[in-house]
Amino acid sequence: MKYQHLFFDLDHTLWDFETNAKESLQDLYTAHNLVGRGVESFDHFFDHYSTHNHRLWDRYTKGFIKQEELKWKRMWLALLEYKIADETLSRQMSLDFLEILPTKKTLFEGTTELLTYLQEKGYQMHLVTNGFENVQHQKIKYAGLDPYFGAVITSEASNSLKPNKEIFDYAFAKTGATASNSIMIGDNQDADIKGGINAGMDTIFVNHIGATPHVRATHEVFDLPSIAKLL
Repeated sequence: MKYQHLFFDLDHTLWDFETNAKESLQDLYTAHNLVGRGVESFDHFFDHYSTHNHRLWDRYTKGFIKQEELKWKRMWLALLEYKIADETLSRQMSLDFLEILPTKKTLFEGTTELLTYLQEKGYQMHLVTNGFENVQHQKIKYAGLDPYFGAVITSEASNSLKPNKEIFDYAFAKTGATASNSIMIGDNQDADIKGGINAGMDTIFVNHIGATPHVRATHEVFDLPSIAKLL
């Protein structure tokens, strides 16, 4: 085999973040009676949250804001769309969200079948994620993914973020892998694919949403089962 180590991204690659986040926010919407606060449409609230979350994650990965600011300000800014300037509520919703979210279990179609196939072929599989340490480990546990992965490398543990080379250097040191015997697999061109390239690895761009490529990956697939044809 050309590769011995497969490094996967988690959110939006294997674990369906959009579906799981929406379910979690629906739980919060009901528990905190946001209808009674004037937030009449959950779907509109989720759209606002998603917009702010995406922008803040971009700022976080570029080092402009800290983790704690990201966690609560995505709630704060979403609520501000309804003129609800309630920091206490925003912070409580942030805490509740990070309790509920990891318990959700929706994976992209074909995830378990692909990982079982790759495991049976003898690959060593690991996760490299910009997500939060405790939250990511809980996601893996509840979704039943822990039997497939050796190391779980997070931005918190490595003190770095994809696409920085340092997080991959940390991953290589932790797993004994090298750039030449490894491949990075993920959905985010700017974090996963650029990161893999920065580390000297081959890459597979998992293009679930049919985005226009702007970073040249070694391979591009549009669903997870297609990865089996490459490895």
